[in-house]
Amino acid sequence: MKFTEAMLNNFSQPLSQTEDQQCKNAINMVVSALKPLGFQEKKSSVEPLYNDTYAYFQDLEYGNRRIKVFIQGSYANNTNVRTQSDVDIAVVEEDTFRTHYRSGVSDTDYGFINASLRPKTFKDEIEAALIEKFGDDVNRENKSIKIYGNSYRKDADSVPCRRYKDFQNDFRNDPKNFIGGIIITADSGEEIINYPEQHISNGKEKNVATNYYYKKMVRIIKKIRYLMKENGITAADNVSSFALESLLWNIPTAYYLEYKNYRKVYMFQKIINYLKINIHSLSSYKEANGIKLLCPTHESIEKMKLFINALEIFYDYE
Repeated sequence: MKFTEAMLNNFSQPLSQTEDQQCKNAINMVVSALKPLGFQEKKSSVEPLYNDTYAYFQDLEYGNRRIKVFIQGSYANNTNVRTQSDVDIAVVEEDTFRTHYRSGVSDTDYGFINASLRPKTFKDEIEAALIEKFGDDVNRENKSIKIYGNSYRKDADSVPCRRYKDFQNDFRNDPKNFIGGIIITADSGEEIINYPEQHISNGKEKNVATNYYYKKMVRIIKKIRYLMKENGITAADNVSSFALESLLWNIPTAYYLEYKNYRKVYMFQKIINYLKINIHSLSSYKEANGIKLLCPTHESIEKMKLFINALEIFYDYE
């Protein structure tokens, strides 16, 4: 498919002010739904987790209980390209958490105690609060609770989860010295550990270091993936937008700067060339959080190879 500079410039555009406001509205609506449970905001308004990001957050407290609500995913990272896609909102239980220690270390070394069971699971509690607020606009899914949007707010996937604390690299028994993630317990019983806050921070740093070309190229590759899907290219079905954002995060920063004076159509071709030449390195690439492997299995490596090869064939420029 032929791509022009004008097309790629359009693909690379960030969120509009309207979408930004709708994201703020979405997180504020979730926060307001939790207030009848007794939770109160620690700040007067939502703020970004990190400057110059759309990862708005709010901390809530109720007695000894603490919840952190923040926008994650493509909207938080300002890499969204589909105006109708959902806003992902993490609802993190902070006072009850899961730990991971190095061998020979336990809760006792840190003074942690087992939390007492509550009448409802955290997800059940959040679901009930959202239904009370939004009624039939709420639908429980395996890993999240969807809130259907309107003209005021976007569709939102709220993700009730628990704080995950990895103390494997702490040798001081310091309760504050951990790598923080979130652990999602799906209704199916599956548990997923993610690191959205590190993803947001690393993405911001990469974008600044590359003179803001990194996220422009991410938006472009995401848009091209959708076009590949629309043209029946099955390889595009087997990789996620998140994976592509992480794939481009692994390209060295200096590479983006080397081609910063070229047109976007040419720069993107250079990125494809880099991925092809270094396709043998996929097994060592990390997710944009810098912690988890991007392609942890042979199957995932092969799917990414198929996508890169299909992308090379699909992309042509004028």
